[in-house]
Amino acid sequence: MANSGKQRVLSGMRPTGQLHLGHYHGVLKNWLELQQEYECFFFVADWHALTTEYEDPSIIEKSVWDMVIDWLAVGVNPGAAKLFIQSRIPEHAELQLLLSMCTPLSWLERVPSYKDQQEKLSNKDLTTYGFLGYPLLQTADIIIYKAGFVPVGEDQVAHVELAREVVRRFNHLYGREADFEEKVESALKKMGKKNARLYHQLRKSYQEQGEVQSLEKAQALLESQQNISIGDRERLSGFLDGSGKAIFPEPKALLTPASKMPGLDGQKMSKSYGNTISLRENPSAVEDKLRTMPTDPARVRRTDPGEPSKCPVWSLHEVYSDKDTKDWVVDGCTSAKIGCIDCKKPLIQSVLEEQGPIRERAEEYLNDPETVRGIIADGCDAARDVARETIEEVRDAMHLVYR
Repeated sequence: MANSGKQRVLSGMRPTGQLHLGHYHGVLKNWLELQQEYECFFFVADWHALTTEYEDPSIIEKSVWDMVIDWLAVGVNPGAAKLFIQSRIPEHAELQLLLSMCTPLSWLERVPSYKDQQEKLSNKDLTTYGFLGYPLLQTADIIIYKAGFVPVGEDQVAHVELAREVVRRFNHLYGREADFEEKVESALKKMGKKNARLYHQLRKSYQEQGEVQSLEKAQALLESQQNISIGDRERLSGFLDGSGKAIFPEPKALLTPASKMPGLDGQKMSKSYGNTISLRENPSAVEDKLRTMPTDPARVRRTDPGEPSKCPVWSLHEVYSDKDTKDWVVDGCTSAKIGCIDCKKPLIQSVLEEQGPIRERAEEYLNDPETVRGIIADGCDAARDVARETIEEVRDAMHLVYR
């Protein structure tokens, strides 16, 4: 299958229902930028949700559609990214199973989130095979699309590192093709005579003289080729350093900035803290939540001066307000020229202005569920085409194709 020439990015979210402003500022705004630059695969991680919600899976279905509608409402574009549901691509599960055959148990037990989540969710029984193995399912999610990058926060980097280790082990065990050199020559023909000649020159320079610069130039040459498949690109890359074909590329973590979106109490915005504002929450409810937010405890009376840095409202101004507004808040609060309600008014206006278009677009999708389901069906078809191609390659590499 021909490649678009863009690097692939894979990212998913567990279905937890309607999303809040923390999701928008922490994840979705980043997705909107990524879909312009990369070939993006965004998926609903419903199997991952089962690792902690297996006792009551009935809550997942509505959460799936609520979340997809929020994606579409903020501007995630099904024309620029493939949107799909994990469980509709059974190849993810097959690849996880095959990877589990050669992944050491100790690798999974040392993933930091394994014990952390068990402690945080002590009210749930997480001593299950599914919970232990979910980082390997994450690996399968990533590499089945041969994604080059995975946007993650710092707390998820360990999962990408595990994926890289699994890929290296898999490639070492199974990355040997009987007809490897014939496929390399076939791939070179697709590049054209001029590029093929340059490739050979750079390979010779690297292998005979050890010039790392030649290797880097050859790799850049391969990345620029749009007439070859991902598989061909991997063969040619492996031929450069003599390692053979890499069945899977090693994914890289694409660190996303930490979300600066605080909750209504100053902590990180999270449903578990009960401090959220939903993306499409009713305007009157939004206004009420912001008006009743706690403020600097030192401002007992209207005439008491305050300190913005000690006030949860100031954290929201840092996200939503321009310099002039923030200067007005600092001056007015520290001198008691303005009261807390005055301070909150421009903030309320900014949040409602941000939510307005999102709420309108969400309403359109809510009134047209068939369109939403059609978008996901198309995304699932496109994703499954890629996944099937990969899994066929994996079966062949593992000698599971019985002719």
